Amino acid sequence: VQLVESGGGLVQPGGSLRLSCAASGFTFSSYIMSWYRQAPGKERELVAARGSVGGFTNYADSVKGRFTISRDNAKNTVNLQMNMLKPEATAVYYCNARLVGSTFNFWGQGTQVTVSS
Repeated sequence: VQLVESGGGLVQPGGSLRLSCAASGFTFSSYIMSWYRQAPGKERELVAARGSVGGFTNYADSVKGRFTISRDNAKNTVNLQMNMLKPEATAVYYCNARLVGSTFNFWGQGTQVTVSS
């Protein structure tokens, strides 16, 4: 199983970034795909989640209206479009795959996002 994130970097406040996660080694379409983040000294928190085929989307209140999660089950990818970024979004962002009703729960290695002028 592999989850490989990309797209992180340094961006100014108000800017945009698009994170991507390429998945392999499991039945991607069956899994809930999520993005989490962890800022220094803080607990990891859910940013956005997207269900499997025809499933739900869920966003943290702090990112609603600015972030969009999307998935392509044909390409085994999940993306996070982040707009109007704020300094408090600075964190390591992690891709997560979870199969409901099982213990299967996979994490990527993380990608750093820094929002600073």
